[in-house]
Amino acid sequence: MIDADGSQGDVSQADKLQAEAPPAYWALPAAEVLRRAGTTEAGLGAEEAARRLDSFGPNRLAPTHRASWLRALVKQFTEPIILILIAASVVSMVLRDVTDAVIILAIVGLSGLLSFWQEHRASLEVQRLLDLVQVHADLRRDGTAVEVPLEQVVPGDIVDLNAGDVVPGDCRVISADALQVDQAALTGETFPVHKHPDPAGADAQLGERHSALFLGSHVVSGRGLAVVVATGSRTELGQLSRRLEQEAPATGFQQGIRQFGMLLARVTGVLAVAIMALNLLLERPFAESLLFSLSLAVGLTPQMLPAIVAVSLSRGARRMAGEQVIVRRLDAIQDFGAMDVLCTDKTGTLTEGAVRLHAAVDPTGAPSPLVQALAAANAGLQTGFTNPIDAAILAAHPLDPAYRPVAELPYDFSRKRLSVLADGPDGRQLICKGAYDSVVDVCLTTDRAALDAHFARLSQEGYRVLGIARRSLPEVEAVTPADEDGLEFLGFLAFADPAKAGAREALGDLRAAGISVRMITGDNRLAAAHIAGEVGMDAGTVLTGRDLDALDPEQLVRRVQEVEVFAEVDPLRKERIISALRESGATVGYLGDGINDAAALHLADVGISVDTAVDVAKSAAAIVLLDKDLAVLGHGVRLGRQTFANTLKYVFTTVSANFGNVASMVIASAFLPFLPLLPRQLLLLNFLSDIPSTTIAVDNVDAEQVQRPQHWDLRFVRDFMVVFGLLSSLFDLLTFAVLLHVFDADSTLFRSAWFVGSTLTELAVLMVLRTRRPAIRSRPGTGLLWTSITVAAVTLALPFVPELSRLLGLDALPAKVVAALLLITLGYVLAAEALKLRFYRSAQTPRPHVRRPGRERLAHVIREHGGAAPGRRTRARRGGGS
Repeated sequence: MIDADGSQGDVSQADKLQAEAPPAYWALPAAEVLRRAGTTEAGLGAEEAARRLDSFGPNRLAPTHRASWLRALVKQFTEPIILILIAASVVSMVLRDVTDAVIILAIVGLSGLLSFWQEHRASLEVQRLLDLVQVHADLRRDGTAVEVPLEQVVPGDIVDLNAGDVVPGDCRVISADALQVDQAALTGETFPVHKHPDPAGADAQLGERHSALFLGSHVVSGRGLAVVVATGSRTELGQLSRRLEQEAPATGFQQGIRQFGMLLARVTGVLAVAIMALNLLLERPFAESLLFSLSLAVGLTPQMLPAIVAVSLSRGARRMAGEQVIVRRLDAIQDFGAMDVLCTDKTGTLTEGAVRLHAAVDPTGAPSPLVQALAAANAGLQTGFTNPIDAAILAAHPLDPAYRPVAELPYDFSRKRLSVLADGPDGRQLICKGAYDSVVDVCLTTDRAALDAHFARLSQEGYRVLGIARRSLPEVEAVTPADEDGLEFLGFLAFADPAKAGAREALGDLRAAGISVRMITGDNRLAAAHIAGEVGMDAGTVLTGRDLDALDPEQLVRRVQEVEVFAEVDPLRKERIISALRESGATVGYLGDGINDAAALHLADVGISVDTAVDVAKSAAAIVLLDKDLAVLGHGVRLGRQTFANTLKYVFTTVSANFGNVASMVIASAFLPFLPLLPRQLLLLNFLSDIPSTTIAVDNVDAEQVQRPQHWDLRFVRDFMVVFGLLSSLFDLLTFAVLLHVFDADSTLFRSAWFVGSTLTELAVLMVLRTRRPAIRSRPGTGLLWTSITVAAVTLALPFVPELSRLLGLDALPAKVVAALLLITLGYVLAAEALKLRFYRSAQTPRPHVRRPGRERLAHVIREHGGAAPGRRTRARRGGGS
């Protein structure tokens, strides 16, 4: 390592550079930044890189999942209600009620450990899945090219950058070749910016630092070499996220859970205070009244909800992985299941994706060796944008070694052209290839109508058509876009990419699942309409990019609901389409794998990419397909809906039962001369009834529950809780009446009988409320069934175990009491079935589209760099699908 004076030392200059966040590294010569970073263009050594990783930590904006197990354990015991309950138990000890306090603390401890075990196991499963689809950075270490996960990049690393790569940290450019970078997430710039190694001004604003690259940006075209000067939270993105104190945008499911939690908090607070006041008015002991009120509050709160959600989502993600669908962010599963509009590119999704050059023809439509040779020169000599189109050209006609590169103008999405200045058999000339309209517009031509007719004919046959042109520039050494003028139009390149077998059936399955599909492509409208017709989409109306420009926002919202095919669309217009669909109330998924898809993937409710996508597309996506196939996507959607359905089962069944129990406690406390249950009994009841809930994540789901998109609806949950909670209270009151007036129960018999009866009814109604069908026609999962049976058996046995029953304050139940409890449970089940049928028939369940706050691209970039690491990169291909 090199110190400031150039000597070796224990504290490296790179450490100082990173720790002090040096000002204006973009204004220093590249050689000086390398010296200060203690590195060379050959890169760091493996040992030094490991030392820096240990020193600076992972290249992330937030802690990793793997380091959080202790925090997760502590979290189980830091909820306000739990802390107050623990404190009250300690007070009870001080008041010499040691047995009661110890039992309460033991039950709280067991509940917390059960919840922790579920959540921790879920996090380990998630991490294993994330390792399957990881994004890497191309680095130089010890003079050798290596691929390293983004989170292991350290200051001083030398990074090779190509089109489609994400920038792995804040960097200083060392060298660049037509390097164009999209840094809109940080600066808001509409178009990519040119980066080069010349020092920028020390006072340059973020968008003016042409020698600096930033975490959260990505390479659009060209290539470059850079040295990393800052990683993780010390980057511009990290500092910006801290200044904004901005969390990741909440998904619809997260917002629903949050609102549900607020509802329960209000109900819990009111009931706990009311019960406490009532018991004090009845002059019951303060400590006992406090513990009872707090135990009720714990009973109403679904303590296992975080664990159930984590387990349900993680197991759902594991099942989806078995169907070639990797979930990078678990919170996206709900939106995946709620998705009712899917926007997709064309290439590789609706078509085979194996592009081949069908024809290279002159303006008259005749085969042209010159067009083919110049196309190969353009494809083989350009360095900024590796893509399937150029690969298809070179496969049909290898590059002639007579052509040598001089300069190039990289492809960009505004010009839609790629030009190479090359020396060849005909001298030095600019060879231009690109979208037909963009090429012919800069050419000298006298018969545009004839050219347009040839273009239309090829497009209507389903071919993707590009134009190729040239211009002699014998004395020129460098070129600018201004040189793309006055060109000679040479002909057409027609590429074949037929509709994918099974695409029509897959689209039909998606429609049957309540998902409509939109094709969004950069191809011309005629080719797009041809493919759309072949796969069964409505191609009667095709909106082009220019058509979109003519619509105001309100008109666009109406049109996107009617039109299925959008053609000649650039990235900015893709964003407009997705925004309009979301404004219409749809939950929008976007499937894309190219550089030009990154912004749309950020903006959609659920971004979907593939493992062979460019890095920026894969890292922007919440869902990654290991096989780019709509059938795979359809299977994943159904599994996502199953996961969401099982999560809601816990919510519905638990809160309704708990609400009913607490309401019954309030009523019982008003007329009973004793507490209806001791605090330890109440907490044990809550613990036992939660055990079967841990298996809900893998419960069977009825087929009709996954046929349509599902949405979180807090009003529906509230109504369900109140209606079925009051039914529970009604049967509790019946139990009270039977115990008091038929069996003349004293306090111990009353508590023992209600403890058993309440647990049995909660387990039984779980089987009823877990399905909208009659319970007998819906088979529960094996785990749920057997844990319920086991808990029921344990509950019935507890009063008959001498020492244990004495500690719990229970007593053996007479056979007549047990029989009465079983009859009441049966009556409760039949009443719940009848009420369920009527409730679902009459309930109006609207589908509000829950908006995510702060959907700007910056918030998504912060989440993608601060959340779980993405995983494996496959270099099967780069470039944009369309």
